[in-house]
Formats: sequence, structure tokens, C-alpha cells
Amino acid sequence: MDLKRRQPIGVELVKRGIVGEKDIERALEYQKDHPNIKIGDCLYELEVCDPYILITAIGEILGEKGILLNRGIIKVNISDYISLDIAKKNKAIPFEIESGKIKVCFANTVNKRSIETIRLLLLNKGLIMETYITFEKDIDKILKSLEGKANTDINESGITVINLVDSIIKTGIEKRASDIHIEPMATSVRVRYRIDGELFTAANIDKEKQHQIIGRLKAISNMHQEKQESQDGRILLYEDYNIRVSSQPNVYGEKFVLRLLKKNANIKNIFDLGYYGEEEAFEKSINKKNSITIVAAPTGEGKTTSLYSIIDYLNKPEINITTIEDPVEIRIPGLNQIEIDNRTTFAGALRTVLRQDPDIILVGEIRDRETAEIAIQAGQTGHYVLSTIHTIDSIEVINRLRKIGVSDYDIASTLATAISQRLVRRICPKCKREREFTKEEKETINNILEKYGEKVDLKDAKTYDSLGCDYCNGTGFYDRIGIFEVLNITDELKELIVSGASSMEIRKKALEENYRPLIVDGIRKVLKGETTIEELNKKLLFF
Repeated sequence: MDLKRRQPIGVELVKRGIVGEKDIERALEYQKDHPNIKIGDCLYELEVCDPYILITAIGEILGEKGILLNRGIIKVNISDYISLDIAKKNKAIPFEIESGKIKVCFANTVNKRSIETIRLLLLNKGLIMETYITFEKDIDKILKSLEGKANTDINESGITVINLVDSIIKTGIEKRASDIHIEPMATSVRVRYRIDGELFTAANIDKEKQHQIIGRLKAISNMHQEKQESQDGRILLYEDYNIRVSSQPNVYGEKFVLRLLKKNANIKNIFDLGYYGEEEAFEKSINKKNSITIVAAPTGEGKTTSLYSIIDYLNKPEINITTIEDPVEIRIPGLNQIEIDNRTTFAGALRTVLRQDPDIILVGEIRDRETAEIAIQAGQTGHYVLSTIHTIDSIEVINRLRKIGVSDYDIASTLATAISQRLVRRICPKCKREREFTKEEKETINNILEKYGEKVDLKDAKTYDSLGCDYCNGTGFYDRIGIFEVLNITDELKELIVSGASSMEIRKKALEENYRPLIVDGIRKVLKGETTIEELNKKLLFF
């Protein structure tokens, strides 16, 4: 039931006497208000004829077997063969298995990539796939009903609330979640895990347990039980983890988000994070005195992780390094780490640190003019300052500092390097499948690279599809990798900044001096097989 073929399908259905011309007109009107629904599904929604006859006819038109999907015909445990997330992504449900053959229904059999993805996934399990077509609405209904059963590790039936909350947290740890969301809904309590930057629904718990779950979370987080307002707490019950907890009332109760921070996490080498180029060039960018290096990105894109990697690279016994953080996420031997609390600010802590004879100062974030000015002064008086700021790219760091209130002279004299980054998911090494780039993908890549003076031969270039396996929890991805852009402030750029040049003028000059935007590094990583073009497009919207 492909949207591109809706008119031929409609005409053919009329010819076969399945529906009338007025039914097609009604369906097309309905489709105007629901543009993502295919014509066959529109006819199904409008109940213009017997659904079994309709799906059988549509199957015949498309050269497939049509089937009316319902719970009764599903004779397998879907998650034994494909994960819920893979099923949702490809709109596919296995429903019967016999003699090494497994029947799978799809909402769209014209999408050959989805069919091939599922076929190979099942082939790896020793099964041959038979393809069927069904209505998308029925697939969505089945998948929605299964969401609460997606994670067998969280099975609240017959266990205490203490064990239930413990199971939720331990399962999150096992699945490498960075955050756990426990969310009161209208009829249930939803549990979701953020894994490699994506949120996945793990369970829907009975609404009647909501009050007990909230009480248990407040108790172990050292929060006030009676308060029905936002609170922050910390869970220290798990040996290797420092878990930050935030509560926020919503219309159905209090939502909790647990940030899982490993106490003694290994700090990755900056190049393992995805930083490009040679080590010599990297050292020139970050190992400076009398200056500031700023890492820029939106929230949740790994700025702090990159700062830790840079600090770890620079950390030597003869160097005094002090960090000011909110909060201290990883404790590093040999560093003086200060945590901001309700009684201190970045600016106040920074004033004190300057009297502690530091060589390198890490300021967790430049949030306001006062912090920016003190950081600038520290950079101008012989210190090397590292910090973060929220901007979309490295060029915009200059504008952001201007808007905060830092003068063009201070920016030009002190800012040495601006690094911008995004995190994309790494394709799973265990289940990735090689394929050729499509013609459209090649044209897009060539156009982008040519725009920035880069050349690459895509004649024999390959990319990969993410399939999903046990190793990656069926997602097709495992861990994340950074894509980077680096702006080194040269003498020519300093002159432009002092003169008040616009971002466009600064960008034009930077491009002449080897600056390349995020998209270029992202494409490099796609060509290396480290991520996919779809994953890159999620962050940069270029395709």
C-alpha cells in the first residue's frame, strides 16, 4: 500500500467492484486531513466495505498476500524474533512460524529496505520469511498493546514496590541507560530508558502502584515525602553509581528522571570519542596559555564528556588543574574539583579559584556576563580556561559571547578555539549490513562535499543498514560517536572580530582557513561505516 501508487490502487479497486468512485473520493478527502495515511488505510478507516475483502484485493493488486491482522492470528511471541523497536521502525509483525518459515505482515511492502532488513534479521535466526500485507492501523494497535510487556526484567506482578523500583534501576544499568524516566500517565505509570540518546518504552505499570513508587523514590533520594513540588535528590544505594534524581509534578502525578552516573567511569580518549585530525593539530588547538577554549553544542550532545577528555589529556603532576562543575559527574585523580551548590555560583567559585594558583581552569558552563568576564580575565592573566556554552555551532560562540556582553576586543584577544559537536549513534558492529548508496544519497553527499572544497570518489563507496540483534538490544546501534567542527581563532579572524564583523563574514574567512562545518565530519564518519546517513540526518537535517 504505497502512497505513490494510491491512484492505480484506487482505480483497480473500483474496476474490481470492491469500492465505488464516491468511496475513493471520500478516501482522498480523508487523506487531505491525514496525509501520512495510505489510500487503502483510508478506505479501511472509513469502513466503506468488508475489511477482509479490501485487504485481500489490495494484496492481489500489489502481488502480495493480504491478511487482516488481529491478536487471534498471532501465534508467536513477537519479541522472540524482532524487538519492539525494530517492529515499530519497519511497521512489521511476525505472526506464525512453521517448518523453518516465518510469516511477517507489513504495512508497506513497496518499502524494500524495510522488508530486506527484517528478512536478513530473521535469516540470521535460520528462518525464511514469507511476506504479507496488512493495514497500518492494526499493526500500530498490536505494537501499542505490547509496549508494556517489552521488558520482562520489569515485571511488577507479585513483587514488592521496593523490589520493583530496584528492578527498574538495575535494568537501566544493565541496558546502559543514561537516564530513566518514570512518568505517571492517565491509566498507568510509564517507564522509559534513554539509551545512546534515544528514549525507549520499557514498561507500563498499573496506575494503582503510582503512589507507592513515588514514595519509594522519594525515600531513597532523600526528598521530602509531603512536598508536591519540584525537588532534586540523589540515590547512593548502588555501589558503582551516583544517581541524580529530579521530580516534577505533572497533570497525572509526579514525574521522576534518574540520571545514572558511574562513579569511576573511564574517561575516553578524545580521538575515541570521534575527534578528527592528527594529535599534533589537536594539541595546538587546546594546549595554550592566556586563552579560552569553548566547547559548544545543545543540551545532551556530550560537551562535558569532551571537556573531561581534554582535561585528562592535559593532566600532568606538574600542572595545577581546578574544575568548577554543576555537578561533578566524574571524579578524576589529581584534579581539584569544586561542585556548585545553592550557596555558590560559577562566578563566585571562579573568583576564589583564581587565588589558588591554577594553571588550567575548567568552568562547567558560561551562563552569564559575570562568569564570562571573570573567565576572560583568567585567560588574560596567564591561565588556560576551558568551558562550554549553548550554541548551534562554533562560529556562533562569538555571537553568543557578544550577546552575553563580552566586548569584541576581549573575545578576539582571549578566545583561542571554539569546538562544536553532536552525538550520533554508532552502528552496531555485530549486525550491520553493507549496502550501496542510493543515487539520491550520492548526489547529496557530493553536493555537500563540493560546497566545502572536499572531494571523494563514491563509485565503489558502501554504507550500512542497522538491523538489530541481542548485543544492541534490537536497536541496530551500540554507543555513540561525536561529530566535530573546530574553529581556531587566527590573526585574520581576530581582526574581523575586533572590527565587529558578522557571523557570515567570519564564516567565509574561516572556510578559507581549513574550518569545516559539522556536516563534513559527519559524512566522513558515514563513509567510514561508523554511523548511518539516516542517523546523521536526524541531527543536522540535510537530506
